[in-house]
Amino acid sequence: METLKGYIEHIIYRNTENGYTVANLICGEEEITCVGMFQELDQGESVEMTGEYTEHALYGRQFKAKSCKTVAPDDIVSIQRYLGSGAIKGIGEALAARIVKKFGEDTFRIIEEEPERLSEVRGISERIAREISAQVEEKRDMRTAMLFLQKYGISNTLAIKIYKAYGDGLYRVMQENPYLLAEDINGIGFKMADEIAGRIGIHTDSDYRIRSGILYTLLLGAGEGNVYLPMERLAEQASELLGLTREQIEPQFANLMMEKKIVIKEKDGERIVYSMAYYFAELNCARMLHDLNVSLGQDRGVTLSEEKEFLSKIKLLEKELDMELDELQRTAVLKSIENGIFILSGGPGTGKTTTINTMIHYFEQEGMDILLAAPTGRAAKRMSEATGYEAKTIHRLLELNGPGDDEKKRASFERNEENPLETDVLIVDEMSMVDIHLFQSLLKAIAVGTRLIMVGDVNQLPSVGPGQVLKDLIDSRRFPVVILQKIFRQAGESDIVVNAHRIHKGQQIHMDNKSRDFFFFERNDVAVIYKNKIQLITKKLPVYVKAISCDIQVLTPMRNGKLGVETLNRILQQYMNPPDEQKKEYVHGDILFREGDKVMQIKNNYQLEWEVVSKYGIPVDKGLGIFNGDMGVIQRIDDFSQNIVVEYDEGRRITYPFMNLDELELAYAITIHKSQGSEYPAVILPLLGGPRMLMNRNLLYTGITRAKDCVTILGSSETVHAMILNEHEQKRFSGLADRISEIMEIRKEEV
Repeated sequence: METLKGYIEHIIYRNTENGYTVANLICGEEEITCVGMFQELDQGESVEMTGEYTEHALYGRQFKAKSCKTVAPDDIVSIQRYLGSGAIKGIGEALAARIVKKFGEDTFRIIEEEPERLSEVRGISERIAREISAQVEEKRDMRTAMLFLQKYGISNTLAIKIYKAYGDGLYRVMQENPYLLAEDINGIGFKMADEIAGRIGIHTDSDYRIRSGILYTLLLGAGEGNVYLPMERLAEQASELLGLTREQIEPQFANLMMEKKIVIKEKDGERIVYSMAYYFAELNCARMLHDLNVSLGQDRGVTLSEEKEFLSKIKLLEKELDMELDELQRTAVLKSIENGIFILSGGPGTGKTTTINTMIHYFEQEGMDILLAAPTGRAAKRMSEATGYEAKTIHRLLELNGPGDDEKKRASFERNEENPLETDVLIVDEMSMVDIHLFQSLLKAIAVGTRLIMVGDVNQLPSVGPGQVLKDLIDSRRFPVVILQKIFRQAGESDIVVNAHRIHKGQQIHMDNKSRDFFFFERNDVAVIYKNKIQLITKKLPVYVKAISCDIQVLTPMRNGKLGVETLNRILQQYMNPPDEQKKEYVHGDILFREGDKVMQIKNNYQLEWEVVSKYGIPVDKGLGIFNGDMGVIQRIDDFSQNIVVEYDEGRRITYPFMNLDELELAYAITIHKSQGSEYPAVILPLLGGPRMLMNRNLLYTGITRAKDCVTILGSSETVHAMILNEHEQKRFSGLADRISEIMEIRKEEV
């Protein structure tokens, strides 16, 4: 066993699930690649590692650490890191190392009192020496702060953020309540703040620690889609996180309430806890929905003669468009005319698109301005193709301008209550994908008097973000809703549609392969599934559905395991985009990216700039933001510039620095969750067992309905049958329906 001591210069890769990390360790003048399980390791930390050197077949010599502990950096290391951080203009890492090597611990005294001596260092003239001295003097306070923060293992980048946020007040924050860092500084979460607090000597039962732990637990809950948590569950999870008893934790709920960090409500006889932001997001949505929810006839209601007139106009429109609506579709169009808010739901093949098109033509004839939107680029594109009218993503419709300087804040939009959308009618598709934050931003931009028509399939999986907006709107019973049920003849000829409806009803599906668009192959061996899947993608399906291999999508319930996303992508990459001397590659963590690879953005990034370039290389459009689930293709890998260029839908090109590649992953196979709002010519579903919580009816329904022309299931018929019977879904804690009812009752009393 060997021991290395140095500081972490760069985290190359981290698996957040198991803590596996690849990092660069600066040990003296040597740079060493280290691997190991380091859940809490961060850039800038001084560490001591014990382990041994190994030779990796692909990545070469590495130090495999068995143990790792953080240590206080020695003064010389701190000085060198500060000088090389970019804080002093004109000094990079190499020059910083030469200065410190020359003057050691006396470096800052030399710079301040004898700056002319800096010219003794190769690469520094007398003029540069004076400039460096002036800068050091000017930034004395920042330097002192950064050196202070480095003692607690805080990287230069975060140290600068902390100094900018608190100034000289940072010393008080660090000594009294370092947990404020987790609330105020992007890049510092609870676990890092907790580690810093431990180094400072703050007790594990500190009030500050407990309060921060409770807020962090609520944040973890939001990551699972919850807007609030029952107090019992919250206390139990916080207790586990902090290693403290319930009795130690529960008194802090009252303190957090007084600090206006949380809201406690009663629901079904139990107490529930919101973080303040989520509670007000729901409350604001409820208030705005109330204001938009007006009927055409206001208090008097729509008269019978008016309704007859609307119906006659609708029937006339049917003749003009050479189509015939069924009774529910006609009712839907009527309700959209009569009400400020209307919700249209229904499964595949039930005529949602026909109904939307009729609404559009009606409002157009009435001389009204209409806007169409959907949560994702793919969903917006589908909507445009189905209606013949331009549809935009909600982010683009609201004119995203990014979060600005405060990275902790959510994205801001140009369109809001002060600058609302200029339209008479707004139709939003795929509402099941809209979370509470995006819904709040959308409602803020809709002026009272505008018709809001929301369309979606309530049986789809809920949004990736917190909340279940569409379900809550329907469950509130406060808005007109039409759920289309009839499967139309043409759609009824599709077994994709028929089977989707059978799955929804809990009925078993036919898997006898007598279908033209729905196939099942009993395969109980993983290796055979791999082989069949590759044959389908590369040879059989492209011809069958008249599409290219890249458009055929593998959907799987899981991320891990032999049929999980990570394994499937490595296998599929070898066949769909094999190594080629003409294609450049770059390895980031355990993912090899290659030019031509199909990739997906896995987190919302409101600050990334994109541009659309003409065939002559001239930018014709640009904007901000790329979002979780967006898919594209790697166009170029540039080793010199250290970046990767990815082209997304509509020709949007984004340049990713190598250090930001943790936002990308291969997308030959994706989880069913990530496929929401998308449609593919053909879908392949490998289904061979998995956790019962995951393998449910809702997931299977969503996966099947992503296919336009063909579904192929490879796996076990027992697994498919079990999924259809399994109604169990992970319950989401969301209170929008309650907030709507509260507001409606209050406003009714006020009237």
